[in-house]
Amino acid sequence: MPGSSRIPASLRETFNSVKKRSRPIDPHQIFNLDLLRNVVFFFFVLRIVRRTFWKLKGRGIIGTIVEIYRDTQRVLYGYFLRAPGVRTQVRKQVNDSLSKVQAKIIQADGTRYLSLPKEGWTEDALKTELETLANMDHTRWEDGYVSGAVYHGEEELIKLQTEAYGKFTVSNPIHPDVFPGVRKMEAEVVAMVLSLFHAPANAAGVCTSGGTESILMACYSARQKAYVERGVTEPEMILPETAHTAFRKAGDYFKIKIHLVPCPAPNYQVDVHRVSRLINSNTVLLVGSAPNFPHGIIDDISALSKLALKRRLPLHVDCCLGSFLVPFLDKAGFETELFDFRLKGVTSISCDTHKYGFAPKGNSTVLYRTQELRTYQYFVSPDWSGGVYASPGIAGSRPGALIAGCWTSMMRVGEAGYIEACGTIVGCAKKIAEHVTSHPCLSAELDIIGRPLVSVVAFTARNLDIYDIADGMNAKGWHLNALQNPPAIHIAVTLPITKVWERLVEDLEVVVEAEREKERVRAVEGKGVKGKASGDTATLYGVAGSLPNKAVVVDLARGFLDLMYKA
Repeated sequence: MPGSSRIPASLRETFNSVKKRSRPIDPHQIFNLDLLRNVVFFFFVLRIVRRTFWKLKGRGIIGTIVEIYRDTQRVLYGYFLRAPGVRTQVRKQVNDSLSKVQAKIIQADGTRYLSLPKEGWTEDALKTELETLANMDHTRWEDGYVSGAVYHGEEELIKLQTEAYGKFTVSNPIHPDVFPGVRKMEAEVVAMVLSLFHAPANAAGVCTSGGTESILMACYSARQKAYVERGVTEPEMILPETAHTAFRKAGDYFKIKIHLVPCPAPNYQVDVHRVSRLINSNTVLLVGSAPNFPHGIIDDISALSKLALKRRLPLHVDCCLGSFLVPFLDKAGFETELFDFRLKGVTSISCDTHKYGFAPKGNSTVLYRTQELRTYQYFVSPDWSGGVYASPGIAGSRPGALIAGCWTSMMRVGEAGYIEACGTIVGCAKKIAEHVTSHPCLSAELDIIGRPLVSVVAFTARNLDIYDIADGMNAKGWHLNALQNPPAIHIAVTLPITKVWERLVEDLEVVVEAEREKERVRAVEGKGVKGKASGDTATLYGVAGSLPNKAVVVDLARGFLDLMYKA
């Protein structure tokens, strides 16, 4: 009709929509939003309160305050190191130190092979070059001048290992149908080591590339077990401060929070009471060493086992260094302590066959009380386009030749051979410790750490700089291990050392007496008691120990790793 109008349908819908939006908000909606906000806030506060409670329970009030103070000191010192003027000076000193290291480990002269040769070398040329490389100037481990590092099983065994390696050079355990002999040897290696540690019938294990991988796998298995069975998403593990640093690596790799527990004098064993206080609902693993690397001390595994059973937690015993010595201590006539699967709380053990098992480097085992625990370290990918993929550990392809060398070593040495080696090596360690405690000069200056029962003897110095002693021994051709927290050095006895230990302690006497004389001269001249650190070890560890923030040490270590790959 003329003069009339109709509102378009689209406009009417828009109008109705606006009307709906302009209606008053339902009070129930406000209530629901407030409730949700309050619930979120409550859980946020609960999380903070719970973590604070765990901190106070685990460390105590004084320990918590000390930890906060150290953390604050470390952070503030880190800012100081990054200040413009300081940062430049620190970088210059780091570069100077790395230049000295480079001069020592990388030869300035000689040939460099930085690309493939145009034509392959002749066999004679290769043999000549290999001989040159093998005889490059180095610390004489062959003569027993190196602590640990090379766990030599004598020339006859090395020849057998080389022959075994040659027969299985191309073998790979990832293909058991192609290399059934390697599969058989690996299974038998695991079975023999399980037997050595008194494993129950349902126990299981895996061969790995070394102690670090064994420890990584045990930590990963514990993490996965806690996630699957208890829903733990923020895993934590508790370990002695002397435990191998591979546990810290596992924490970094697998995002497991680390709690370090003191190992106080005079026993230097982990404080089990403090371990108990640190346990909470996120704890996935307890750790003990048999023995630890720094001091050669066996933790109180029996007490840890009882605690693990009581709190229903896995307990891992790191026996990488003890390997084929600790299981034979009693049969070799030495004092020992329970540490293996005979203790019901022990759920996993790492054991290096390439240490005192005398296998070629690149061999270790990780053992579990049950097959179920082992499955937690498996990786399985059922839907990969390349087919169903499964591997027992970190590595996919692995060198079957090393497994062959390990099997050969264990079968050749046998139980009687390992008992004899235990008697020789541990007996030598006890002779060294006895000499240090009975010799007038050494006993006046050096203190043995704890009560070592196996192959490692560690000692600190009372009035001298222990790192100057380490440098003095280094100048005489010895390569001993420098330790920190507390400052110390240790000797890890191997078969080659057993043949020259008397010369080792004689040189130690000379070095300690020389350091005492230096301090006497300084005292007469009125220059104080301790001299300034002069050697490489003294400089590095002296600086590292005095810094609240270790960023400089980290830079030095990273620079050293870079130099390892500089051709």
